[in-house]
Parts: sequence; C-alpha cells; structure tokens
Amino acid sequence: MSVRSVILLVTATVMACAEPQPGVAASMPDHLPESDLFIETADGRRHAFRVRVAASRRDRGRGLMRVTDLPEDAGMLFDFKDQAMVSMWMKNTPLSLDMIFVLDDGRISSIAGATTPFSRRHIRSEEPVRAVLEIGGGLSDRLNIRAGDQVVHALFAVKPGDDGDDAMSGD
Repeated sequence: MSVRSVILLVTATVMACAEPQPGVAASMPDHLPESDLFIETADGRRHAFRVRVAASRRDRGRGLMRVTDLPEDAGMLFDFKDQAMVSMWMKNTPLSLDMIFVLDDGRISSIAGATTPFSRRHIRSEEPVRAVLEIGGGLSDRLNIRAGDQVVHALFAVKPGDDGDDAMSGD
C-alpha cells in the first residue's frame, strides 16, 4: 500500500468515527450539560423536560443532527447568549421537531411546529430571541404550549437587582 493510500484510509477512518453516519442510530450528545426545564402553560399546567444545553457555536451548529431517538420529556436548549434574530434548519436531522423561540425573560415568542426532517429551509424567529428549545415534533400542540407561555430554566433566571416583580404594592 502506498503512503498516499494509507493517509486516505486513516483520514476516512477518523472522519467515519467523528460523526455518526446517516442511518446509524444516534442519541443526544452526552458531552453537553444537562438540566431541568419546565414550561408553564396558560391553562395552568407545568410540563417538565430534561434538556441538553448547546451554548457554543459548534454545539449549536450540530444540535440534534443525526439524533434518531428523542424521549418525549427530552430536548435541546440552544443558548445564543443575547437576544438576536435566529435562523435554524433541519439539515441532517431525521426527527421532526418543534422549535420554540424563547425571549430573554423566558416567555415563548413563537413556535415552528412539526418541522420537516432533513429540510434545508431556514426557520426564523419572528423577533430577537435569547434561545431556541427543540422538543419532539407535534409535542407543543399535544401539550397546548403556545406563544406567551413561560419557560422556566436557569438560563432565564431573574437577574441580580431584579426581584422579578414589577407590580407596585399599595397600603
């Protein structure tokens, strides 16, 4: 075997091991931090999820690509650090997902429900958002999650100096 052939073989092997191949089952990226997240809906319900948090550009870029199994109570929270217009897509994503666009205070801005697997169509936020929560496709409708509902997670915690209560009290 020539040196060139050996280099190509080693390169192909490394690349094959680096990312799951299409058609090969993949689970949630376990190198990402995991935390609890809740969604409080207008009908008074509180839905619990266990999410992986993608905060780096690389982790947000990979997201749930190639993931073939997503439990109903699991999801991925994409932290963009600051509010900004956000664009997502479904490239290399075999599962239908609901993309929940979340404002800095944890309120849901909008939801792109039951997205199309493998689509390269850009799905954009309707306004600047802090984060995007991805859960199983159609789950938002089944759980009656809507724009205006509240996401409860450490990412949206009350900031120092803000007691979270804007109401004035009277005597």
